[in-house]
Amino acid sequence: MTERNDHGALVAVSYLGMLTFGIVLTTLGAILPSLIARFGMSKADAGTLFVMMSFGILVGSLVFGPIVDRRGYKGMLLAGVALIAIGLAGIAYAPSVGVVRGMIVLVGLGGGIINGGTNALVADVSAGERSAGLSLLGVFFGIGAVGVPFALSMLLGTFSYAALIAGVAALVLVPLVVTAATRFPAPKQAQGFPIADAGQLLRDPILLLMGMMLFLESGMEITVGGWTATYFHETLGLTDQRALIFLSLYWFGMMLARLALGWLLRRASAARVMFGCLVLGFIGAMILVTTSSVAAAGAGVFLIGCGFAATYPVVLGFVGDRYAQLSGTAFSVVIVIALIGGMVLPWATGALGAVYGLRGSFVIIPTALVLLALLLGVVTRRLPVAGNATTPQPA
Repeated sequence: MTERNDHGALVAVSYLGMLTFGIVLTTLGAILPSLIARFGMSKADAGTLFVMMSFGILVGSLVFGPIVDRRGYKGMLLAGVALIAIGLAGIAYAPSVGVVRGMIVLVGLGGGIINGGTNALVADVSAGERSAGLSLLGVFFGIGAVGVPFALSMLLGTFSYAALIAGVAALVLVPLVVTAATRFPAPKQAQGFPIADAGQLLRDPILLLMGMMLFLESGMEITVGGWTATYFHETLGLTDQRALIFLSLYWFGMMLARLALGWLLRRASAARVMFGCLVLGFIGAMILVTTSSVAAAGAGVFLIGCGFAATYPVVLGFVGDRYAQLSGTAFSVVIVIALIGGMVLPWATGALGAVYGLRGSFVIIPTALVLLALLLGVVTRRLPVAGNATTPQPA
């Protein structure tokens, strides 16, 4: 197998893995009504399932980096996919809520490994165009995230929830087989993991600034994804069904923009592209929080999705360029910080919404976009070449 063929196969494995992670993040919400009915769960008990999922993803994001730097990608990616398949199959046939909780932790753990591992792998094999490669990777997350609820809604009248989730578990075996059959690069630190160098990453202010950028981005993405349907229902008076249609505009905007970014980031400065996206997102957010028109609010949500599209691929591209020899560990650091933001900002939006209403609490979005733009300026000044996705910087 030639080096170019290796590259193509590794990118394909990463796409399949990220699609699987999209399935992971969507499945629990899609099957939650079934689990509540099946086990007679209260809403509080059902809410703990999301905590279990987040805990598993957080642990997976912590452990994958040092291990892939020391042992390579293949074993960790195989383990991540296997955990997801086992967890989904276990959820399908779990005899009790306790077993469901345990299986959800496994699914989250595998998802955290896959999310971090595929991002780091694409960054490693896409030297010179990391941001563009990571942008296309994000498209496959969207396909997985959108595909599960759509497929379940189409097939639920014919098959039970248990059969459908077991079927999803069986489909996850496809990336498992493809990963097992693919040749991966040798570990970057096969001679021994440099603990001192890894410790320096945790004290590196530039890496921590990048982590804070993803803290804001992840928080905003989950806030908009989690609260927009409720916003349209409570603030603009739409039915739940129509509100979900407007939520889909958010994901559609993000996917469409990431498809365009795969081309644009090969031809323009990554920092300028990201700043342009942030401006679009800010315009969309201001429309959303000020308008009483449903059509204008829908346009605002679409622009927000477009505005969020560049941050993850661009920032992770910066991380991959600067920390090439310890990219797995560096990705672990920033992704864990991002996950914390994904928990804090949606909670803050709900808490503020209880006092000021969702229109008032959604001011978090334009505020966070301004802070993100300021951090982008600080990082690009500290890393002059970070603004150019085609010029890798040695670690």
